[in-house]
Amino acid sequence: MIIGSVAGLIYNRYRAIQLPEYLAFFGGRRFVPIATGLAAVLLGIVFGWGWPAIQAGIDGLGHWLIEAGALGKFVYGALNRLLIVTGLHHVLNSFVWFVFGSFDGATGDLNRFFAGDPSAGGFMAGFFPVMMFGLPAAALAMYHAAPKARRAQVGGLLMSLALTAFLTGVTEPIEFTFMFLAPLLYVFHAVMTGLSMALMQLLDVKLGFTFSAGAFDYALSYGLSTNGWLMLPVGLAMFVIYYGVFRWAIQRFDLPTPGRDEETAMSRPAEGQASERGPAFVAALGGAANLRSVGACTTRLRLVLADAEAIDEPALKSLGSRGVMRLGGGGLQVVLGPIADGVADEIRAAVAAAGVEPPVSEDDTPHQPVEETAEASLSDDQVAAWLAALGGRDNLRDLAARAGTRLRVELHDEASLDTAALKTLGCLGSMAVGERTWHLVVGPQASDIAASLAARG
Repeated sequence: MIIGSVAGLIYNRYRAIQLPEYLAFFGGRRFVPIATGLAAVLLGIVFGWGWPAIQAGIDGLGHWLIEAGALGKFVYGALNRLLIVTGLHHVLNSFVWFVFGSFDGATGDLNRFFAGDPSAGGFMAGFFPVMMFGLPAAALAMYHAAPKARRAQVGGLLMSLALTAFLTGVTEPIEFTFMFLAPLLYVFHAVMTGLSMALMQLLDVKLGFTFSAGAFDYALSYGLSTNGWLMLPVGLAMFVIYYGVFRWAIQRFDLPTPGRDEETAMSRPAEGQASERGPAFVAALGGAANLRSVGACTTRLRLVLADAEAIDEPALKSLGSRGVMRLGGGGLQVVLGPIADGVADEIRAAVAAAGVEPPVSEDDTPHQPVEETAEASLSDDQVAAWLAALGGRDNLRDLAARAGTRLRVELHDEASLDTAALKTLGCLGSMAVGERTWHLVVGPQASDIAASLAARG
């Protein structure tokens, strides 16, 4: 997590760094992995020096959780849920489930439970009421809170999530439906998990699982349990509490849980309505005139737009978008899943049907070198300014006009590219599309600019 954050910060700060000419090869984005490597070495030294204290703190927390009785169980249960966001809950689980305590050679709460230790199972029992009853009740509350007209739309989703939690104890699909939309509800869920752990400790309930706290594991491990039947009334109480709190909070604070998110005028076309999907995507992307390039990888649309702010994100979501990534320079990626390539074809067809030149991707656009005999339309001063912004004539490996509105340039040293100067020359946006390869959006004069640079550059 730390090195990922550091790498991101270094990239944002130094991706366009200019180094002295004798080090220019290592400038720009090439500098980022070098700086990240040096930062990793420094972090390694810091953590190597300070880790014993951190390890002692983790070890002390683990021993305290074991020895603190009901309070320790509460803290463990709450932290277990709160740390899911980062994935660090596995660190906590590994100590209490597999390390602390010993019984006939078995260590950890989980292993000792199945080895027959009557004192084991306290760090697992409290999850059963929450996972089998609490979270399914939250799913039911979200279903009832959805407008009646949309319940059929979300009912299947929420039912499958609830059954998954109840039967197997896999709860992340439900938790991620409200974790970021309603953080306070997630804090409530974490506190209730802690309370469930503490209550089961006070009731001397010992239960275990090999996978997670679902109905299958409850039935399979019941024979080794202590007071295992008490989980059922505690679970029913959790069901009532979760349902009541979730239903009240969703209505009171108008939370956009499934079925209550903003509904757009467009609905997602069925699989058999692919002919309607292309025009719908074109409209959601700001219209045919806004599309400069349309491509796709395995799961994403890869687009270049004249105005990336003109898109309608709610409409894209209704069409199946799982996320939108803005890349700068008009670059946009729309996460769709494996249908992305087919959708890209439908978008191109819809644009062509609208009477606009079909946008293309780099993969399916034939290379169109500019003939040096083409008519030049830029003045000598303008040509000189363009060449200077591109790092000089010797920096140009290749130059071509693309799709009527873009220049495709290949450079020897992309760190010499002056995007600010390009903007003053009328460049609407720039985007790196490969190693030392850039697309410059310049509008309908792309061919004239390319011809002038080729003829007099």
